Amino acid sequence: MTTTTLPQPGAPAEHEEHPKHNLTGFIIFLCSESVIFLAFFSGYALLKTSALNWLPEGVEGLEWQTPLVNTIVLVSSSGTIALAEYFKNREKMLLFRGFWLMSMAMGAYFLYGQAVEWSGLRFGFTSGTFGGTFYLLTGFHGLHVATGILLMGLMLIKSFIPGNYQGGEQGVQATSLFWHFVDVIWIILFLLIYVWQ
Repeated sequence: MTTTTLPQPGAPAEHEEHPKHNLTGFIIFLCSESVIFLAFFSGYALLKTSALNWLPEGVEGLEWQTPLVNTIVLVSSSGTIALAEYFKNREKMLLFRGFWLMSMAMGAYFLYGQAVEWSGLRFGFTSGTFGGTFYLLTGFHGLHVATGILLMGLMLIKSFIPGNYQGGEQGVQATSLFWHFVDVIWIILFLLIYVWQ
């Protein structure tokens, strides 16, 4: 005779976990970030097209060679982080950590390149509308890059905890998505600020 165990009153009901739904909140967060950047992009385009004197006095345009190198490095890091995630899913943790660290280093190089660029500019945050919007857009994006590096550092530390990345752990996937988002935003910024002068 088979006996069926009934749940006790007040006991939490068992439910099936849905790993694919774990990232829903994070994706919504990225969508909200996209709206913020879209507002910045639209404001920049509107101000640029309506301004009589867009560039600060004495500035003829932005040097784009160094930002182009930084762009190539940052966009390439999307490839290395994708490889890291690929190897993590196959439990090849040494390769995961190597490509993950490479992605962090490329992000750090981008921030360093941005700092070097800022130090050589002949205008500041208060140099008209262009100065304010330039530093706001590039600085806000730089903050996202720094956040991404911090998240990657946390995920790297977690990878050394035995059994931490077995099963439905979603931190690596979320961090990877965030990094791809940061890269796409920068491509748009580069075209908007450095190409459309």
